[in-house]
Amino acid sequence: MTQIPDAPARQALSGRKAQAARNDELILDAARAVFLADANAPIAAVAERAGVGIGALYRRYPSKEVLLRTLCHDGLHRYQLEADAALRNSDGWQSLVGFLERVVDADVHSLTVHLAGTFAPDESILPAVTCPAAANDEIMRRAQATGRLRPGVTSQDVGLILESCAAISTPDPQRTAQLRRRVLAMLLAGLTVDGELPGPPPEPAEFAWRWRREPGTSVR
Repeated sequence: MTQIPDAPARQALSGRKAQAARNDELILDAARAVFLADANAPIAAVAERAGVGIGALYRRYPSKEVLLRTLCHDGLHRYQLEADAALRNSDGWQSLVGFLERVVDADVHSLTVHLAGTFAPDESILPAVTCPAAANDEIMRRAQATGRLRPGVTSQDVGLILESCAAISTPDPQRTAQLRRRVLAMLLAGLTVDGELPGPPPEPAEFAWRWRREPGTSVR
């Protein structure tokens, strides 16, 4: 017969799980701040910023590699969620605009682009890297169908827009958010202008290099 824990035991278990969840949130928040500032920072800096013991951190994330992969995976997952939300919008142009605004506001590209190449991707993360491509292409197709998006703009061009916004950084997070939105608005305006774009559009393979780490490199 299965023995059901009494109420105090259930409460203690729940309390431990709740504390573990709080610690995990603290660790991930600290890791985002530490590694976006310096991807080469030691994992001890994350524990210090999170206010948790290094042992507690290692119990959840056994290596810096695992922690970096988790952060990047979270960013990719958020990107896919925003792409899915965009596809639920029947207005093709507003679908694209809202998608870009939400991705910029969430600073998704800082997590994905900045951290890519700092760890060895495993099979678990590769679908999250490749799957958004189909959603991106459909978002762009719908935007083109409205007649408002200039010809020749591709999904890879949108990637460059997002990288440009993510590159903007000031010591004040609120000011950073304002400037990123300002630049995004200017770039979006440029997407509606007639005229031939200079040079060929970027190729998907031009962005693939960041997911390969050179042999012999390591994380601390």
